[in-house]
Parts: sequence; structure tokens; C-alpha cells
Amino acid sequence: MSQDTLELVVRGLRQESSNVMSLELALPDGSALPEWQPGAHLEIVLPSGLVRHYSLCSDPRNLLKYRLAILRETGGRGGSEELHSETRLGTRLTARGPRNHFKVEDGAKHYLLVAGGIGITPIMAMARELMAAGKRTRLVYCGSSRQSMAFIDELQEIMGDSLALYPRDERGRANLLAEIQNAPAGTAVYACGPEPLLADLQDITADTLGADAYHAERFAAAASSARTDDAAESAPDAPFEIELRQSGCTLTVPPEKSILDVVLEVNPSFMSSCEEGFCGTCETKVLEGEVEHRDTILSQKERARNDTMFICVSRSKCPKLVLDA
Repeated sequence: MSQDTLELVVRGLRQESSNVMSLELALPDGSALPEWQPGAHLEIVLPSGLVRHYSLCSDPRNLLKYRLAILRETGGRGGSEELHSETRLGTRLTARGPRNHFKVEDGAKHYLLVAGGIGITPIMAMARELMAAGKRTRLVYCGSSRQSMAFIDELQEIMGDSLALYPRDERGRANLLAEIQNAPAGTAVYACGPEPLLADLQDITADTLGADAYHAERFAAAASSARTDDAAESAPDAPFEIELRQSGCTLTVPPEKSILDVVLEVNPSFMSSCEEGFCGTCETKVLEGEVEHRDTILSQKERARNDTMFICVSRSKCPKLVLDA
């Protein structure tokens, strides 16, 4: 078993809304689980072999259990249906993590948290931590109806008057422009939810508070493209070399293959999942070379550091990359 692989047992099941079920997971012997911070997720390996990512929404101070919330998606890819249909108390699940590409940064004067639907899972953990620390925080929670929105009672206990609920069948859509315009200077925005909500919020935040104020976690690749470097818009892909420092080999990445494709040819056990640049499983440390980032995870500041990349989608701006793999 690798260092970050956990064998967990289901100790609790609860229906949180009309289509959301929560799972409480623990180690079989009841010992303490690895520490985590709000924004972290687990990679769950289902009995069928499917791999899915779910944000932790429990209290990070309680390390005797992890809590996940699973939206039952009819017509989805099958992972949520498997968990809803087949999970029982005592079911054992393999997990990898926790991993976190959505951490709350210190130093903001005010925090605006925005959640759409099941996007409330990482946002709730953030809200609990920020409120406990006495940080000025507002949470805007959007959903189709109260019946479909999980954790409303718990959120009201955490947030009090700082919670704004927008069940669409009662209040219509949230006025995100007004929320941003009313936010004080120095506000940091953290959002999770459907891509249309995130795209709108990103544009509004950039125009009003500045691009650096916006932080988001996606459930899928951005609708426009994972290819986000300006220079990449017009240039066709070119071949380049990668040196895998740990493996001791140098390989060529042709235009029609990703770095991940090439790495898997020599290391079939290399961990990956979404292959679209949003889950973070294939993150790899960069030792030398300049990266063309195409993921939807890293901020502009993180990209500028040029010390990590997601090899399922990102490529090289130079003839050779040296990777810690």
C-alpha cells in the first residue's frame, strides 16, 4: 500500500437532501486519520474500479472520521450511482489522499464563499474554519430548491446571518454582480460549483476585485478549454523531450500524445484520474524547463513559480523538461 493510500470503512450514512448522501469514513481500527485542511479531497477507488474525487466536508479538527457528500447523478458516469446504490454500513473503500489544490490563503480582509449545488462540500469546510478563526466571511449558496440543497441547517449554525441562501425556485438566481460589488476591498472569493456559475463569477471578480482575488475548484474541465496560456492559443503542439529524474530515462513527447501518455508507457502504475487537468492526481514536480500550463487548477501566481505541473494536459515551452518522476 502506498504512503497516501487508505483502507477505510463506512461508519455512517445519511441523506442530506433529496439527492445528496453523506458518508462517514474511518480507519478500521479507529485510529486517527491523516490531517487535512479545508479544500482537500479524497480520491475514492470504488469496488467496480471506478475512481472518483470527493471533497472533505467534515471538521478537520476531528480526525477520527472523514465525511464526504455524494450527489446522485442520474445519467452521469456511474460513480455516484454505485455509491448510492451499493454502499452500506461496513462497506470498505480504498482512498488516496487527502490532497489539496484549493487551500484558503491567509491575509484577506474579507472572504466571499460561493457554492452551487454539491459545490458546497469544500466551501462548508472553509466556512467552518474561517468563522471559527473570527474572519469576516459571507457565504452565498445556490441551488435548484431547498429540498436539493444539502447541509442548510448545519450551515445556518456555522454562518448565522452571514449565510445567503438562493433556492432558485423561491428567489431566482443569485445576483453575483451585486455580491461582488458589495464586497469590501481586499475580499478573496472562493467558489465551487457548476461551470457556468464559476465562469460568470470569475469574469465579474476579475473586473471588480482583480483576477488574483478569485479562487475556484471545478468538477470538470473548463468549458472553454484547459488550454489557458495565451501563447498556446495559436501555436500547434510541438514535440519535446522529458527527462524523468527518478526513473533515469529521457523520452520524447510527440504532438499527438500527452506527457502522461508517455510516462504511462514506462511506468504504468503512475497515478492519474481525470486526464483533463482539473483533479490534480497527476501533479508532478518540475526540476528544469518552462511549462505551458493548460490545467484549471493553478493560479497565475502558482504558474509563475514554474515548480509543478499536471502532466495530463500541460506541455513544455522549451525543448526539454526535467521532471521529478
